[in-house]
Amino acid sequence: MDGSARIERALNRAIELGEGPGAPPRLAAAMRHAVFPRGARVRPRLCLAVAAACGDDEPELTDAAAASIELLHCASLVHDDLPCFDDAATRRGKPSVHRAFGERLAVLAGDALIVMAFEAIAHAKCSPERLPRVILTVAGSVGMPLGIAAGQAWECEPEVDLAHYHQSKTGALFAAATMLGAAAAGRDPQPWRALGERIGEAYQVADDIRDAAADEDEMGKPAGQDAALGRPSAVSELGLSGALARLDQLLKEAIAAIPACPGEGDLKSLILAEAKRLVPKHLAAPQAA
Repeated sequence: MDGSARIERALNRAIELGEGPGAPPRLAAAMRHAVFPRGARVRPRLCLAVAAACGDDEPELTDAAAASIELLHCASLVHDDLPCFDDAATRRGKPSVHRAFGERLAVLAGDALIVMAFEAIAHAKCSPERLPRVILTVAGSVGMPLGIAAGQAWECEPEVDLAHYHQSKTGALFAAATMLGAAAAGRDPQPWRALGERIGEAYQVADDIRDAAADEDEMGKPAGQDAALGRPSAVSELGLSGALARLDQLLKEAIAAIPACPGEGDLKSLILAEAKRLVPKHLAAPQAA
């Protein structure tokens, strides 16, 4: 079974458990709306790629870890789109959850998806000694001081450190993706943190570039939000050309951060393939050597 099929199967399994007897039907529908149809699934694919590079000897745990990262990502998008933050009308080319189901159900759907991320791991059959590292990695990616909740909170501070903002808001889940892939395969996750952090920061810089230079049809969500909301951005701090240069540098650093492993070449290919779609089509995609 290929990686995409593994991810979709694991996500469907998690969502179906939440749709069991007695579940509020509109909340269950809102959660499914947040997760499907699929987005790029960059984070879970990265998790699977690292696990494969490390041996992937317990694929059920790997699949659950990959699903947990995507569920957390989807939860963060639901909350990010709320009226108290971006008030986004669309996400992935369709109505955002709060526009489709109302603000109250959107808050609850995001909360329930966070809990579901941990449930997905708890249901996996695996070596018990691997669970503590996996659970701590997931928890660290969503909470304080450096998880996605912290990243969202930086938008509420009077002064923002852009690197800390990007590290938490976007980098946390990418670091978790690489570390979880290693932990699920029974390896020390710490050497894989730097790779995830560099990819995560690159992805956020690219998102800032898309927000400034792409249109809504290409993005699948409203464009120009950073400027409209006075939100910290690589483009506002570095300019468009500076942000593109920073993106190129981060991709080079990511490739250099890949730990020695049998799957090193495949990981490099994955990063380069993602780089091609990171920026708007009318801008030249960076080339990481």
